[in-house]
Amino acid sequence: MKLFTPLYDRVMGWSRHRHAHRYLAAMSFAESSFFPVPPDVLLAPMTLARPEHGWRLAFLTTIASVLGGLAGYAIGWLALDAVEPLLRSAGYWEDYERATGWFGRWGFWAVLAAGFSPIPYKVFTIAAGALHTVLPVFIVASFLGRGARFFLVAGLLVWGGERMERQLKRHVDTIGWLTVAAIVLAWFAIRFP
Repeated sequence: MKLFTPLYDRVMGWSRHRHAHRYLAAMSFAESSFFPVPPDVLLAPMTLARPEHGWRLAFLTTIASVLGGLAGYAIGWLALDAVEPLLRSAGYWEDYERATGWFGRWGFWAVLAAGFSPIPYKVFTIAAGALHTVLPVFIVASFLGRGARFFLVAGLLVWGGERMERQLKRHVDTIGWLTVAAIVLAWFAIRFP
């Protein structure tokens, strides 16, 4: 069943839109503080569509993500009590508690690792603000961690280029269904340990 191919074609079309850079920046900002979808879903196709812009796109994504991280930090600092019910209802509370534990143990390194952690980055930004993490340390760690992630994504796609896009398009439905299966298995593994 070719469910993911039309979706892939649509996303590739969006990635070539004249305002795609703005959408990428907005998504990167929002994902760092409240939005559930990571910017990689737009960064990847935009880099595939225009590999020569990959490094600039990774930089834009990093800067917007760090700025969004500052918004998440402010939420944690100023409004944790107000957003706690949202964190709980969205299923992020356990991640939040885990992130605060990581901060207690590793501080700077916890934010740095957040760029690659399965725990959503927004949870780390809110936890950093709630724990009153030193702001310059938070900014540097965010820039390094998020930058490493986004430059890695862009770098792999720039390196793979047109050849990778052809292969991805050819196998997108298989990859999509395998991803869905992995998510379902992970859900069962977490729910029924």
